[in-house]
Amino acid sequence: MLCKGSHISFFVFSYPKIVDFLSIGVTLSADIKNILNTNLMKQEVLFLLLNEYADWEGAFLAISLNTGVIPGSEVKYIPKVVAPTLDVVRSVGGFRTLPDYSFQTMPADYAALVLVGGMHWQSPEAELVVPIVQDALQRGKIVGAICNASAFMGAHGFLNDVKHTSNTLPYLKQFAGSAYTNEAGYQEKQAVSDKNIVTANGTGHLEFTRELLLLLDADTPEKIDAAYDYYKNGFVR
Repeated sequence: MLCKGSHISFFVFSYPKIVDFLSIGVTLSADIKNILNTNLMKQEVLFLLLNEYADWEGAFLAISLNTGVIPGSEVKYIPKVVAPTLDVVRSVGGFRTLPDYSFQTMPADYAALVLVGGMHWQSPEAELVVPIVQDALQRGKIVGAICNASAFMGAHGFLNDVKHTSNTLPYLKQFAGSAYTNEAGYQEKQAVSDKNIVTANGTGHLEFTRELLLLLDADTPEKIDAAYDYYKNGFVR
């Protein structure tokens, strides 16, 4: 790297052409500029994590958004992590995740809000999520909730007007209590998509991924189904 006055030149072996960005005083290659502009055009999908979140429940969705549904697919979204604070959150499996945003710094504009299940969805910090979900739904955002996060949705009345699923109906009724009034809308499925809400039980992470990818129009239905079949059934049939 060569510093000269107020300009910084980045020399990359595979990027011989250099374009001068006088407005910001940084010199970058044309290809790098295109990459940066492409990333700025992508919408963010926010993965909301509480401590002791379930590692696997958002993993397949995140990789499908970040690298494409299948190899060579267009990448339309960028996954970002939201947590109560900017402190590290730890998964059930012990992974430490550094959030991109806190509840106070999260952006108002995003494509979808994904509530990843875990062990803290009946905690005081979970109560801080209620206005976030209310705001998302009022503004027509896509909201996904899996495992205990789906029961959290039921406990705050968010499932009373949509078809939905969770970790069995008896579990949902016990977790949600009197705030849940839509037993008729419960479906015994791995994942359910209705309007702009996707719910899933804790073993339905692949179906959860498929339904959210479809709702986000992340790729064609055929490619999304192919990716689901690959992860569900693997190489050996």
